[in-house]
Amino acid sequence: MSTPSRCLLAAAMAAAAAPAQPPQKGDVIGVWRFDDAGRAAWSAAPFATFEAGREGRPALKVSTTAADGGQVLAKVDLSAYAGCKVQGECWVKADGVTKPGEPWNGVKVMLHYTSPSVGQRWNNEGNVYGSFDWKPLRFVEWLPADVKEAELSLGLQSCSGTVWFDQLRLTVVGVPRPKPAAHPGPVYDSHPGLPRLRGVMGPNVYRDDDLRVLGQEWHANLIRWQMTRNWGTPGTDQDLDEYNHWMDGKLDEAAKALDACQKYGIKLLLDVHSPPGGRTADSTIRIGLERKYQDAFVALWQKIATRFKGHPALWGYDLVNEPVQNTPPPEGVDDYLAVQVRAAKAVRQIDPTTPITIEVDNWDSPDAYKELEPVDVPNVVYQVHMYVPHEFTHQGVFKNLKTGVVYPGQINGVKWDKERLRGVLAPVREFQLAYNVQIYAGEFSAIRWAPGDSGYQYLRDVIDLFEEYGWDWSYHAYREWDGWSVEHGPDPNDHEPTKEPGQRMKLLLGWFAKNVQPRP
Repeated sequence: MSTPSRCLLAAAMAAAAAPAQPPQKGDVIGVWRFDDAGRAAWSAAPFATFEAGREGRPALKVSTTAADGGQVLAKVDLSAYAGCKVQGECWVKADGVTKPGEPWNGVKVMLHYTSPSVGQRWNNEGNVYGSFDWKPLRFVEWLPADVKEAELSLGLQSCSGTVWFDQLRLTVVGVPRPKPAAHPGPVYDSHPGLPRLRGVMGPNVYRDDDLRVLGQEWHANLIRWQMTRNWGTPGTDQDLDEYNHWMDGKLDEAAKALDACQKYGIKLLLDVHSPPGGRTADSTIRIGLERKYQDAFVALWQKIATRFKGHPALWGYDLVNEPVQNTPPPEGVDDYLAVQVRAAKAVRQIDPTTPITIEVDNWDSPDAYKELEPVDVPNVVYQVHMYVPHEFTHQGVFKNLKTGVVYPGQINGVKWDKERLRGVLAPVREFQLAYNVQIYAGEFSAIRWAPGDSGYQYLRDVIDLFEEYGWDWSYHAYREWDGWSVEHGPDPNDHEPTKEPGQRMKLLLGWFAKNVQPRP
């Protein structure tokens, strides 16, 4: 994504006052209005005017017939808030905004910055176009420790139409957790008798032979069994009767998978990849917003625990995949973490011992561990997913991520190597050591068409770090979409497995050979 050519630089710095003390959750970094005094902060452009808006306040109006759109910008110094999680929120109304070619374009309420540690970053809510009345658009961003100046952008990108903006507010919504006192004592062992769990993220379908190969030929001892559909599609899984009927079928498949795993020497983690309610347009999971979906989520886990507790192949319960809380919950409604705790406690009333994995905000990213504190539930394992840098791991998966990105090397203006990856995982490692807990890397990968042996080198370095830290792990993914497959070669147009194992597959098989498998 690049800054649109129709933008002009801001005429003045927005007045975001530096805090007199370390930032706190709830601090307002700045409010950008469009009255006479506030307009000087924004760049001037012929497509940008001002008129009465929501509740009679002056609003910014961006209207253009140009296909590339147009945006205005204001600069803000964020150095005083480095390391914090910030939320931008702006009320927006649109009329006839054309659908852009890519979901990250369209109506823009965007933060853009460059830092030495992460390079350039853009963040805005996607899939925003068409006509709609006033509603809030939001972004949430963990700022790196070396962030300084940033740009706020309002307008249209790669589309045309008319859009109004009524004041933009930037708020601190998370701060790094203070360093806790040491927590001595033994680390919870979720798999006694098995020194390490090393395996894969499974397909979304039951096939006995897949599990036979995985256990008997590959010697993996773990599969994360996903129950999913409509991945990434907002507005799905909201009809609870239909959802529960679909989930009953997935649980029947899971029962077959558990029996096969018992036969082939594999432990299985049950993963609710698609929770009741699905996600909103800004990717927030509805179980973190609406009570009826929270109740359905808890009831689902009560059903799962009742049905599967005590199965000898069951390793654990993975409550929800990659939660996101970009929209805060209404007062009195649980957020993404509290609803997991509620479900976990309901499970513990039925099944006191089977491990439960907790996932964190922002797609279960390492950054979200900066503010996490342990939950008050026994026998918990904390899960993290690792796809950093995204420009490398997902190159060519989405149209805005170009191919040809090499690891190790310069990516997005930053040198990436094993030590840089260590820095990315540092919040998780610090949480592990501070609270004496068990960590599980539930997903990590690199697309198979990464140049040369880049994919192999990335996976090697990531797994080396997991092993150094004593984390269990599962590669994404096994016999799911072939873009992630280690059984396929580097040609994206060749959808047949290779006759001989490549470097990436040999890497996994080498680690799986070290496994101790549970006895059938």
